[in-house]
Amino acid sequence: MEIRRRLNKIVTLAVVFLASQNVMFAASAPEMTVPNQYPAKYTPEYIKQITPAYKDVGKDEVFYVALDMLKDTEGMFSRNAILGNNLSERPVKIEFRDLGQINQEYATFDALGWKKGKNLYIYINSKHKDAPAGALAALLAHEALHQDEFNSLAEETYAWTMEAFVWDDILKLYPESNQEENSLVKRENTLKKLLEKGNYTNRYIKKAVLQNSGYKNLPSYSPGFDNL
Repeated sequence: MEIRRRLNKIVTLAVVFLASQNVMFAASAPEMTVPNQYPAKYTPEYIKQITPAYKDVGKDEVFYVALDMLKDTEGMFSRNAILGNNLSERPVKIEFRDLGQINQEYATFDALGWKKGKNLYIYINSKHKDAPAGALAALLAHEALHQDEFNSLAEETYAWTMEAFVWDDILKLYPESNQEENSLVKRENTLKKLLEKGNYTNRYIKKAVLQNSGYKNLPSYSPGFDNL
C-alpha cells in the first residue's frame, strides 16, 4: 500500500474529536522555552512575525513553532485542521497538561484529544514541555487525525504512520531536532526506525499497533479508515 497516497485521502474525513465530556480547565500561563528547543531560524523576531497566524491555538509559543514546522511536510493536513479546517470551524486549542488530573488512566499518555461544547482540544503531557518543537510537531500531526468518536486499529496505524513520516520530514528540514536524549524524540525515532524497516510502508508500524495492549479492544476499522 502506498502510504503517502492513502494519507492524502484523509482530507475527506469528517472532523469531530474523540471525547465528548464537558470538563472545565483553567488556562495555563505561557511556558518559557528551553535552550535549543527551536531550530535556529525561529528567532524572537521571526516568531513575532508568525504569531498572528497561530495565536488562536493557545498561549504557548512552542506550539506556534511546531505548527509552522509542519509546512512542507506530510503534516500539512493536520496543521490546517488544527488551525480551524474542521467541522467546528474553530482552531483546536492546544495545552500542556498533567493528564493524570483528567483521569489517572491518562497519566502516561503522550497526548489526548478532548471536546468541550463546540471547542476542540489537544492536551500534551506536561512531561514534554522541554521537547524539541519538531518532535511536538510530529505528535500534533498524529493527534489531529483522531477526529470523531470512532477509533480503530486502522486509524491508529494511519496516525502512527503519519507521525513517522512527519518526523522523517522534520529531520530532513531541521536535523537539529534530533535531540536523542529527549523522551519524545526517542518515541519519534522508534517510529522512524519502524517506517524505514518497512521500506517506508506501514508494515512494521501496523505490527506494533496490533501488538499494543492499549488497542486490544479496538475494532479493525472505523469511518474513513477501512484498510489495514
